Amino acid sequence: MKHTLVSATALAAFVSFAPVVSANGAAKDADKKKAPQAPAAIDDEYRVGPGDKLRIEVYKDPQLSQSVQVRPDGKITLPLVGDMEATGRTPIELRDTIAKSLKDYINNPTVTVIVVEALASQIFVMGEVTHPGTMQLHGPTTILQALAMAGGFKEFANTKDVKVLRPNGSGIETIKFNYKDVINGDAKPFYLRSGDTVIVP
Repeated sequence: MKHTLVSATALAAFVSFAPVVSANGAAKDADKKKAPQAPAAIDDEYRVGPGDKLRIEVYKDPQLSQSVQVRPDGKITLPLVGDMEATGRTPIELRDTIAKSLKDYINNPTVTVIVVEALASQIFVMGEVTHPGTMQLHGPTTILQALAMAGGFKEFANTKDVKVLRPNGSGIETIKFNYKDVINGDAKPFYLRSGDTVIVP
């Protein structure tokens, strides 16, 4: 079982802000043209989903520290804070939101969010891999790990043009993935979500 641990003391070393806000209009226009590639940068961290079990630690406050499970409506309930949206947020984002909400009650709260257990997710891998088909993911899983579970690439697979089809509210989003960039350290880990389809041409 993989744990995702985010502590306030590790923030400087751990956080990498993928989205960049441009200072001029021309740069913003360029960003819009590149919009289809944006999700690959944004989704480089695991995002909490319904059913995930979390451990919320508030430093030196055992009464506020809680083990919670994300409800089907995507929310969790915490003392003092009440109901809070958790689904779709990274552990860092959730930690910061909780800390901000607790500032009305605690001076400079230090919060840690741990993904103790992630609900099994179903993804699909197809194309030029050894064992294409459906996979059950039981925790935060990168596309590299999923490809390894699929037996790796076949001889003539185009590893530079792997695609992830991701359902969203308005249809299907296509995210490009270059295996060689990740292996060479030129790209960040890419975490899959339940319902993703990985296509290897």
